[in-house]
Amino acid sequence: MSYSGPEFDPPRQRRFRRAPLAVGLAALVPGALLGWVVYEGAGRPGGSPGAGAAGQADPATPKSAPVSPTDDAKVASPSAALPLRGKVVVIDPGHNPGNFQHTSEINQKVNIGTNWKECDTTGTSTNAGYSEARFTLDVAHRLRTLLERQGATVKLTHDGDRPAWGPCVTRRAEIGNAAHADAAISLHADGAPEGDRGFHVILPASVHSGAADTRPIVASARTLGERVESGFAKVTGSAPSNYVGNGTGLDVRADLGGLNLSTVPKVFIECGNMRDSKDAALLTSGAWRQKAAQGISEGIVSFLRG
Repeated sequence: MSYSGPEFDPPRQRRFRRAPLAVGLAALVPGALLGWVVYEGAGRPGGSPGAGAAGQADPATPKSAPVSPTDDAKVASPSAALPLRGKVVVIDPGHNPGNFQHTSEINQKVNIGTNWKECDTTGTSTNAGYSEARFTLDVAHRLRTLLERQGATVKLTHDGDRPAWGPCVTRRAEIGNAAHADAAISLHADGAPEGDRGFHVILPASVHSGAADTRPIVASARTLGERVESGFAKVTGSAPSNYVGNGTGLDVRADLGGLNLSTVPKVFIECGNMRDSKDAALLTSGAWRQKAAQGISEGIVSFLRG
């Protein structure tokens, strides 16, 4: 940018004759200065004594309002933008897409505290062949994205790649425990007869047997389950199961290793019945699975924020 001014283009000196008017003005300057000093010393009207130009605000310039703690709170902070910062959530996608190729491995028995059960199962599928394992993994990915956007650290018990089967239900519980998860959820879809519809959330019963002791987490897991049930129903518009839970959308079980062996608040959710044609139409819809993930996410967020 070009600039033309006194630093770069000093003006030429010119001589002027002193006119009588200029002489008169020169005589008035000392008096004007003396009057200004007296005026400032006495204090301007409406001003405080001794306030000079530097201390007097220009009345045409509006004063800035002081910033209060309330104003500061309105400014987005990292904790406000990421409400789940510092929280750990473990997502357990039920079954594994590769389980059907490893039947001998998943049929081995493991101790779940109350009894011995299969390491894992293949899960169910729709009549058209869309598997529960594919469904749960898809919802798990969507749920992980939603929770991470809010600052949570999210761990999956498996991601459909390695291992190629399982892990066993005992290992699924161990992963949540080792992560010291603030909340854990196992994702499923049911395989009940046609006409059985709706979702339900499974809560851990009070179990104290062998390696299983759910007593410390029963209350917190129930709260987690209630929040997930509420969020899921609100976002998806799905009704609670008409065949489990007496219309409450909640069920309590003592025969699931993933719950019995958990030392952190954990629940299962059966998102719908894959063998019912109306539920299957929802479960196979990507748009609906996004709603399912959103509803579960809202329940977990509500639980973690207290």
